[in-house]
Amino acid sequence: MITSRDNEKLKLVRKLHDRRWRDKLGLFFVEGEDAVEAATAAPVELLVAGENVSPELLAEVSTAAHPPRVIGVYRRGDLPGAEPRPVALELWGVADPGNLGTLVRSAEAFGAAVVLARGCADPTGPKALRASAGSIWRVPLGGGAGRRVALVAHGGAPLAELDLRGEVTFLLGAERTGLPADVPRDVEASIPIAGAESLNVAAAGAVALYEWRRQNP
Repeated sequence: MITSRDNEKLKLVRKLHDRRWRDKLGLFFVEGEDAVEAATAAPVELLVAGENVSPELLAEVSTAAHPPRVIGVYRRGDLPGAEPRPVALELWGVADPGNLGTLVRSAEAFGAAVVLARGCADPTGPKALRASAGSIWRVPLGGGAGRRVALVAHGGAPLAELDLRGEVTFLLGAERTGLPADVPRDVEASIPIAGAESLNVAAAGAVALYEWRRQNP
């Protein structure tokens, strides 16, 4: 039973709060029984409150609002790599981990891949992992192909009027700055809305994938 804050396994989890250490070690951690059950790979370390670690100490290294019973440490290399999919989301500057995780979850729902371009959050960060609800284990990170459709807040062709049959990669940028002007695209599309300035990027990605699926039953 781990009863010391100086235990090396607890120190490892603390390090993995920081993206720099996740990048350096090639590891990340997930919190909670559902998150551990969703994993498709064996953990490097598995900490279980009351079994091999003090519940109080496990709570101290957690980032969750409610302390989990289980924390698992996994290898990034065990996540899906690039894989050809008929539809993909290519993300530029999506730095909010909650939005990124939600987009990964939507990608799984519609059979899409996710391509992370410059400026994106870490999909293995704690907030992104919670938002992905386990989808990180089933969504290829890479694999965009086909027509490149840029989603813009205003001025593009109405999304539902575009021919989206076949392979499509949807390009999405950060909410404030939008898609960088130098990103190659074949066409720009907008989602007509009745109110508000624009849709949240995660909502826009889900709408785009739904429209693609509607045209590709």
